[in-house]
Amino acid sequence: MKEITTKLLVIGGGPGGYVAAIRAGQLGIPTVLVEGESLGGTCLNIGCIPSKALIHAAHEFERARHQAHGSPLGIRVQEPSIDIAQTVRWKDGIVKRLSGGVGALLRKAGVQVLKGWAHIDDGKTVTVRPAEGEAVRVRCEHLLLATGSEPVELPMLSFGGAVVSSTGALAPESLPRRLVVVGAGYIGLELGMAYRKLGVEVAVVEAAERVLPGYDEELTQPVLDALEKSGVVLHLGCSVQGYDAQHGVRVRSARADEFALPADRVLVAVGRKPRTTGFGLESLQLDMAGRYVAVDAQCRTSMRNVWAIGDITGDPMLAHRAMAQGEVVAEVIAGQNRRFEPMAIPAVCFTDPEVVVVGRTPGEARAAGLDCIDAAFPFAANGRAMTLEATGGFVRVVARRDNHLILGWQAVGQGVAELAAAFTQSIEMGARLEDVAGTIHAHPTLGEAVQEAALRALGHAIHI
Repeated sequence: MKEITTKLLVIGGGPGGYVAAIRAGQLGIPTVLVEGESLGGTCLNIGCIPSKALIHAAHEFERARHQAHGSPLGIRVQEPSIDIAQTVRWKDGIVKRLSGGVGALLRKAGVQVLKGWAHIDDGKTVTVRPAEGEAVRVRCEHLLLATGSEPVELPMLSFGGAVVSSTGALAPESLPRRLVVVGAGYIGLELGMAYRKLGVEVAVVEAAERVLPGYDEELTQPVLDALEKSGVVLHLGCSVQGYDAQHGVRVRSARADEFALPADRVLVAVGRKPRTTGFGLESLQLDMAGRYVAVDAQCRTSMRNVWAIGDITGDPMLAHRAMAQGEVVAEVIAGQNRRFEPMAIPAVCFTDPEVVVVGRTPGEARAAGLDCIDAAFPFAANGRAMTLEATGGFVRVVARRDNHLILGWQAVGQGVAELAAAFTQSIEMGARLEDVAGTIHAHPTLGEAVQEAALRALGHAIHI
């Protein structure tokens, strides 16, 4: 068996793994990256990027349909149709270009990429088996685990046939007439709303009593309003019992009533779990934090020179968290003094309207015993939102009452994902309400709502 020796071996070519490998290469660390499928991992290939592409296509199709039925803007078009196969080809083209770009960046950084499936022999040795050809044994000084996560499969709804995960939902050969989405978290609602815009009849089943149960109710109300307006049928406080093609999805309500939802396709989106099995991880006997690999502030595991980043290390399971952790690991190995201790990690839900949460919400601040003030500025009073026909939603700020230190931002509305960077930066830099309120914001932009929220918290908003 061929053998390779390197200083750093990275298992997993997703956002965390490839960023760690690129940064390590930039720092002169001999690095080998192992990936069994396509570079970019779940996020680039079957998650973040393709889902946003499908969401955009669905939005454009819905807008064309809206204009066909009479637009206040004066635009008139013929009744549109969509070629979903072409949509998927366009989406796949974006994914292919980005994955190829990751490969080019790795080569530029001097990283050796091995295509194959890794199996851990011990903390210093990994065997890589490609789909074809001879296996390779890699010996390393440092081992970085970046194996990501996978969709949770329900026992009564095994993936296959008409029952799909988000992966299958992002590559449809055709559009179903009726889709049942199991789970009203961000993945289920993002894709459910996209399919509804494409003309599919959509029903959502959620065990909790409201949509997006991980977010506070005030923030999710505009999303609930949009779901109901679009015709998505919600079955909240309900559990799924099973599925068969003849009767559809069997559902039980909180009152123990049972009914069936007709479905040509079923999307199961009840969460993700860390990928910790199937590659010999158990042989290392690492300390675990529940189902996750336990790490410290430098992403070290309980075994010397074995590191872990991304989804296998816990929530939030977000690509940008994994990327930041990857940089930390590479720089620590290079001898730099780095720690992964962010003040805030932004979370974005790409529903329509979008939802952004950074830092503490008012409820979280109160639960922590903090005396805080919060204030919201509605997009109904924002000129740019009016010109975008997107006046639903708001920006909200949370700050300490005594010194006005900003602890959190939340926003819901069209395009608010682009405000996440400003929200996060203000918290990382220790900004106070006066800092944001006194910063000149360009007019007319959605960002003015950020300034106005800070002004309102100080008691002197201008435009409301």
